[in-house]
Amino acid sequence: MPELRDELLEQARRAVDLAERAGADDVVAGVGWVHGFEHEWREGKLEKVQETKSRGLGLSLYVDGRYSSHSTNDQDPTRLADFVAQAVALTRHLEPDPHRRITPPELYAGRSEVDLELVDPALLDLSRERRVEWCRELERAAQADDRVISVTAGVNDGHSVSARVSSNGFEGTSESTSLWLIGQVSAEDGEKRPEAYAYAGGAHLAGLPGASELGDDLLGRVRERIGAAKIPSLRTRLVLHSEAAASFLGRVLGALSGGAIQQKRSFLAGKLGERIGSELLTWTDDPLKPRGLGSRHFDGEGIAAKPLPILEQGVLRHYYVDTYYGNKLGWAPTTGGSSNVTWAHGPRDLEAIVADTQDGILLTTWLGGNANMTTGDFSFGFQGRRLSGGARAESLTEMNVSGNYRELLERLVEVGNDPRPWSRFAAPTLVFEDVQFSGL
Repeated sequence: MPELRDELLEQARRAVDLAERAGADDVVAGVGWVHGFEHEWREGKLEKVQETKSRGLGLSLYVDGRYSSHSTNDQDPTRLADFVAQAVALTRHLEPDPHRRITPPELYAGRSEVDLELVDPALLDLSRERRVEWCRELERAAQADDRVISVTAGVNDGHSVSARVSSNGFEGTSESTSLWLIGQVSAEDGEKRPEAYAYAGGAHLAGLPGASELGDDLLGRVRERIGAAKIPSLRTRLVLHSEAAASFLGRVLGALSGGAIQQKRSFLAGKLGERIGSELLTWTDDPLKPRGLGSRHFDGEGIAAKPLPILEQGVLRHYYVDTYYGNKLGWAPTTGGSSNVTWAHGPRDLEAIVADTQDGILLTTWLGGNANMTTGDFSFGFQGRRLSGGARAESLTEMNVSGNYRELLERLVEVGNDPRPWSRFAAPTLVFEDVQFSGL
């Protein structure tokens, strides 16, 4: 929608001009437009249909060595001028912060113009009937077992456009579409009611599983949880399903942020250039990946996006450092946060790894717990399967896995080749040796 991008860009320019006229030294204005739909289906009928459309302005103000941020959805020109003037006046009453400075313009340079393919025209004109049919298909597939009690199917899709302008020379726009298919199922297992959840999504319809396929996956997940129980505590091999691996190791990204380092809340502080895990660990932050969930031409500060090596054969190469914490630490900024984190893969997928595991535990789902990213200690409940003789054995639930991230990363012995395509942190199946599990 070129016309809308131009309109939002002009609105951001006007906001910058209003703030400068009101006395701001530097200004960043961002304007966003979002149009989304949510359909939820349960027990053969639609339970929820919601359409949302919003447009808003966000301002970052730098006034007399002070900083503040403000937002509004009011589009009236007169009221907007008053809003900006009041925001500038309020900023003058804050405490000075010498580290809060607008992003240096040299960090805007070198912005890629590669087509990130974030807009799918097929998602701009979805009919209500098609969304509802996807819900029906997912429900039918997930109900193909008499033990299933209930199925909830959902389709969420949207379209967003944004523009950003700064007083020191930055201008940029972005646009994306999205579609998410979501399912939840519960089943009867004596007095227990095991549940399972599955989802898939992205910027394009192509490449996503069909609704029936997702329903089949959902049913398979809940079937695996029927009859689940604890077993005695043990130390053994951990085979971590790619979906569980993404959420578990994705937490490490928080420990890599400049804020966590500066505030001494990271077990990885002071480790730059050191080996922090297995030589199999190679992560690259790739914001220019076509159709990636985290793809972008520039980050939230306008810093030009480029691939950033995070880990190379276990050696920590970069932190995520924005301009504010870069100023505090005396470091050059890299980027304020992760985009698409890709791994160096091994040769095998989950099924090949399971077939080669004589004794271990396949961990598929987390059941809550906690992690202390200052120390790296963790303890989480999980569901999964015992592995014995190269095959899945009894189903497990309400067990715990505990340890320390730093120690666990050293125990990584295999990286699979099967990352989930609908995750920004694209972890594949991972294998760790000598992990502690607590049960009976």
